[in-house]
Amino acid sequence: MRPYLFSPMIERRTAIERISLLVGGALSPQLTAGLMGQVLNEGDSVEITDAQRDLLAEVADVIIPETDTPGAKEAGAHEFIIRLMRDCYELPAQEKFYAGLARIDERSQTAYEKPFVDLSRKEQIAIMTETGKKDKGYFKQIKQLSQVGYFTSEIGVTQNLQYMPIPGRFEGDVPYEKGQGVIMNAR
Repeated sequence: MRPYLFSPMIERRTAIERISLLVGGALSPQLTAGLMGQVLNEGDSVEITDAQRDLLAEVADVIIPETDTPGAKEAGAHEFIIRLMRDCYELPAQEKFYAGLARIDERSQTAYEKPFVDLSRKEQIAIMTETGKKDKGYFKQIKQLSQVGYFTSEIGVTQNLQYMPIPGRFEGDVPYEKGQGVIMNAR
C-alpha cells in the first residue's frame, strides 16, 4: 500500500489509471501505449503543418477552455495528441484523424467564411456542437484525446485535479465547493 497520506503528488502511473476511469474506463491500446511513452508505429506518419497544429490546439481548447485554470492549449494537449498519433497510430488511422480535423475547418469555412482558428469562441462552440452531431465518432475521439492530453499534463494534474488523501473508508458523498477542481480520492 502506498503512503498517500504523506504524498502531496500522485505517481504518473496512478494518475493514468485514474484518468482511464475518468474517460470511461477503457482506453485503446494506442492511447495506453502513448501514455506509457511507447512507440507502436515505426512506419510512415502524417507530416503536420503549422496550420494543423494551430487548428488542433484551438479545437482542444474549445473542449477544455481556460477558466480559473489554464485550458487545453496552454497545457499542450494538442502536442500530446500529435505525438500520440505519430508514435502509436499507423498511417491510415492518422490520415483519418487529420481528415476529421480538416472537416472541422471546412464547416467553419462554410458557415462563417473563416478558418476555425479565426472564429470567436461562440462560433467555435457552434462548429464543435455541429461536429458532435454530424461526426459523432470523430468528436468522441478528439474529445477523449484532448481530455487525456490535458489531465496527464503538468497543468492538468497540478492545477485542475485536486488530490484529497483519504485514509480508511471511501466516502462517495463529499460536498463540492464552487470553483473546486476534480476530486481524486486515494485508495
